[in-house]
Amino acid sequence: MKKIVICTGLIVLCIAIAVGLSYAGGDGGLRYGDYPVLLVCAVIAFAVQWLAFIPAYIFQTEHYYDLTGSATYVIIVLLALFLSADPELGLDNRAILLAALVVIWAARLGPFLFRRVKQAGKDGRFDLIKVSIPRFLLTWTLQGLWVFVTLIAALTAMTSQYREPLGMVALLGSLVWLLGFALEVVADAQKSAFNKKTENAGKFINVGLWCWSRHPNYFGEIVLWCGVALIAVPVLQGWQWLSLISPLFVVFLLTRISGVPLLEKRADEKWGGNVNYENYKTETSVLIPLPPKRGA
Repeated sequence: MKKIVICTGLIVLCIAIAVGLSYAGGDGGLRYGDYPVLLVCAVIAFAVQWLAFIPAYIFQTEHYYDLTGSATYVIIVLLALFLSADPELGLDNRAILLAALVVIWAARLGPFLFRRVKQAGKDGRFDLIKVSIPRFLLTWTLQGLWVFVTLIAALTAMTSQYREPLGMVALLGSLVWLLGFALEVVADAQKSAFNKKTENAGKFINVGLWCWSRHPNYFGEIVLWCGVALIAVPVLQGWQWLSLISPLFVVFLLTRISGVPLLEKRADEKWGGNVNYENYKTETSVLIPLPPKRGA
């Protein structure tokens, strides 16, 4: 009973956070009827997760969790792009750029994560969670919040009533996004290639970008969302500046909650005590790619 109460409370908190950000980012933004377009996007984000939860729980599978999350990103930005179209001015170039960057990122990452889970047969994070309705539902709800908060800067800019021509800030943001995207793609490709080699079975990766960072893919993820936020900056006004929580949220999530801590714990459990691994941890930056500290 206690778990049900806690999970219910956390679900309500997730919804409250999303609603609060919707109205803050929607201050001076476009509206759909009596409500900010951002609130509509938040509702869709949660609705997609809750619908996906039903068959996921029935069939006790987490295989489509990441794929659903990526699809939600695409659905929401396309919805925001559609609703932001001005009858006279048409689509805003900034909105088109932001939507394109998000779609490209999601279209690459979603299928990649889906294939990885399929090949592994399962995602160990869900072993104890998926058998519990409240905990599994909370996990899907958290993904809805994850998607919405990560997108909040882009969505706020896309649905803003204030338009500004694309300029140097947008160009800089695009270059930052490109750098982050490239780092993520290369890091994922290097790890996949490493794991495919039979001689690497049971080994940890320490080549390529992984020689400079223990989590270069996460660093790339953080950088690309900073690029998205930078593109959004020129049209933010008033309470909309709160939408810049987006990249901060990604940093917090990946470095304190679901990213680095979980993988570091797994790695320590698997290779802890291994001399090569311990040296790798000592010499290699946790997140930001830096030259290895040889002999540290």
